Amino acid sequence: MMPQQIIFDLDDTLIHCNKYFEKTMHQFANLVSHWFMPHVVLYDEVRAVQHHYDLKAVKESGFQRDHFPQSFIKTYHHFSKKFSRTPVRQEILHLWELGDSVYHQDFEAYPNMLDTLIELKEAGHTLHLYTGGEHEIQYRKIEKMGLQSFFDERIYVARRKVTEFLESVLTEYNFDREHTWMIGNSLRTDILPAFETGIHAIFIPAEVEWEYNLVEIDIEPPRAFFKLSGLKEVLPTIQAHISGKQTPKTQ
Repeated sequence: MMPQQIIFDLDDTLIHCNKYFEKTMHQFANLVSHWFMPHVVLYDEVRAVQHHYDLKAVKESGFQRDHFPQSFIKTYHHFSKKFSRTPVRQEILHLWELGDSVYHQDFEAYPNMLDTLIELKEAGHTLHLYTGGEHEIQYRKIEKMGLQSFFDERIYVARRKVTEFLESVLTEYNFDREHTWMIGNSLRTDILPAFETGIHAIFIPAEVEWEYNLVEIDIEPPRAFFKLSGLKEVLPTIQAHISGKQTPKTQ
């Protein structure tokens, strides 16, 4: 079978990510609700305000480490102003440390991550890694999870995971788009750019998803598009498609 160029997303495709942010946001919302007593600060209201600031920052300037803790501080100031409560420096420092702590978690692989990468590599396919965020943070994850041997120098880290960046990678390295796949959990940053750059796409929904990743896609897939339940289905799906034994599923 013709060897394929297979591009993997990292966070919430190969390793867990969103669940750590979710856990930290839960701690933050409970903390704010406690600090502002006897005022009634609803848990869902805290989450909604924090979510607003976090998404606004990402849409404006991409994935940056400071965005998440900054959203905690801005939310804290929002409620301080609402209830005429003087901000406390130690509380602000604590919130910054809490928000930043999400980047110091022990990373956990998604089920069948290692087996899938080994099988794809042994089948003769070339693996690439395309991830969003800051280089230092993303490379620490890659090193921690022992992924370097699968991707070598074929690792692309973007502050903004947009179609233009994916297009620049495909063009610079002269990918054969008829034999190139993008695999990821984000409709916004993985699947839509794959459609717009004319490559195959595999969508594997995350166990815990971030609203930013959820968008409506109103264009037809230019090539094969599959929605799978897990990594273990990737190799048989690609092989079946190459051999003409499987018809692409539309979302």
